Amino acid sequence: MSRRRYVARGVPGGYRIWDNRRRGWWGDHYELCPDDLITELNGAADQKRITELMRRYRALKR
Repeated sequence: MSRRRYVARGVPGGYRIWDNRRRGWWGDHYELCPDDLITELNGAADQKRITELMRRYRALKR
């Protein structure tokens, strides 16, 4: 099994997305675990779908 590029990591107050290739944080801080966003990033990586998911998680934050 290959190593995943993007993983969700728990941080104080929620979750952040860690990029294993770049070895740095990717995106925003999320209060809920962004499982479907992680799946899309590691899978097909469709830009429109990623943007839609990011907007949805950002709206949950407000």
